[in-house]
Amino acid sequence: MFRHLFLLILLVTSFQLSIAQEKVQKARRPDLPGSFIVEFGFNRALGSTPSRFEQGFWGSRTLNLYYQYPIRLLNSKFSYNPAFGLSLERYKLTNNYSLTRTPEADGTYALRPASDLGMPNADKSMLIMNYVDFMPAELRFDTNPDDKNRSFHMSAGVRVGFLFESHTKVNYTDGGEDITLKSKQNFGLSSFRYGFYGKLGVGSFNIFGYYNATPVFKENKGPDLTSMNTLTFGISLSGF
Repeated sequence: MFRHLFLLILLVTSFQLSIAQEKVQKARRPDLPGSFIVEFGFNRALGSTPSRFEQGFWGSRTLNLYYQYPIRLLNSKFSYNPAFGLSLERYKLTNNYSLTRTPEADGTYALRPASDLGMPNADKSMLIMNYVDFMPAELRFDTNPDDKNRSFHMSAGVRVGFLFESHTKVNYTDGGEDITLKSKQNFGLSSFRYGFYGKLGVGSFNIFGYYNATPVFKENKGPDLTSMNTLTFGISLSGF
């Protein structure tokens, strides 16, 4: 009997403590305007891609970190949602090729095997591009704008970005030693981009897609003198 009574007291105490903790957490949560958004997605090259640009699926991914401020349009179910933040993109090349400047003095770049660039026994090669992004025009529809945590919603907009850092990363083995080599250059990449995106979700969970309408490489600068566009799709989580 005492054993059962002890268990009952323990359960009640634990329940009360959990409620108290939840109240404290809610009280400490800052009441900030807008919402923070975290997106995780996968990148795919589209259009006129270089012949040796053989990318892997899992390694070609994007992490987006945004702050968004919703502006409800009158008393309607529509809102205008400008935002800004960072987009961190990477592409994994499964054939272990890497970008390098061509011998010609025209500023063009080519894809060559890492072994030809002094990196033997390569087992990982990546192209990384980091952007500052702005979403100046997003229109969103909520079925229940007064309770967004339970609302079904969809949105579409335009995204513009500025490249602030780019580099290649190659992991290779030389003389029994594991080496990681990073090379920071522009690589003939476009410094400005714009594209279109859409979201669909419930509450704070969304799926999203983004099409980069700007060629990744500048005209006549990329490998094989191709342009290449990209598509990113994944999940988006927001906190109000």
